Amino acid sequence: MQQAPLISGMKQLLYNQLTERKRVGRKSFTVLIDPDKVDANKIDRLVSISMEANVDYLFVGGSLVISNNLDECIKQIKASCNIPVILFPGAPSQVSKYADALLYLSLISGRNPELLIGQHVISAPFVKNSGLEIMPTGYMVIDGGAPTTVSYISNASPIPSDKNEIAMCTAMAGEMLGMKLIYMDSGSGAKRPVPETMIEKVATHIEAPLIVGGGITDPEKAYRNCRAGADIIVVGNAIEKDDSLIKEMSAAIHSVPVIA
Repeated sequence: MQQAPLISGMKQLLYNQLTERKRVGRKSFTVLIDPDKVDANKIDRLVSISMEANVDYLFVGGSLVISNNLDECIKQIKASCNIPVILFPGAPSQVSKYADALLYLSLISGRNPELLIGQHVISAPFVKNSGLEIMPTGYMVIDGGAPTTVSYISNASPIPSDKNEIAMCTAMAGEMLGMKLIYMDSGSGAKRPVPETMIEKVATHIEAPLIVGGGITDPEKAYRNCRAGADIIVVGNAIEKDDSLIKEMSAAIHSVPVIA
């Protein structure tokens, strides 16, 4: 007897939403929640503020996620808001069926075969059977001026922040290899965020929605990143320190003019 497929077709609801937002120039703000760094009260507060601020998406995950409360964290979020929850996994084990989608990250900026394809081979059956919307994402780590968790865990050298052409070619290669999203990240707690010149260089040479995160600590930088070509801004570390930034960041990002 022929084995039935694990799932029929691939859901693309959120991906289609992201591409449509990019088409009209509507920028998106994403709050990153690390399950290791929040308790139930903190989750409730972050969700409440995010709803008031019209946050577009919530990313859940981190480089480690050493606790076992990923499912509980997402269930608590989903019980109190309708903001889409997208997994931002640091490892194949960071998958929860309670989320809406998964960034299936391939570290295209490094030369670590495990994070380029190795771990994906192991996780593929489980991921496909999860029922999540899977969004293949070319993940690029950009040098943020200090060692970060992601650079240490990945054991891969980041792209130098002054090498715009390398970033551009890496993103182009990722897109031509089939990546649906490109994610440029200088890492949690980076001293330097991704430069606007690099964002502009990448954005003008790819058609995929461009996600930018790492080291964004003020609304002005978030706004400038959007004007440079970022489609989705991700902020996590700065909000962990001061969650009142959520409203200011959201207002700045959503103030970028939409294409008529």
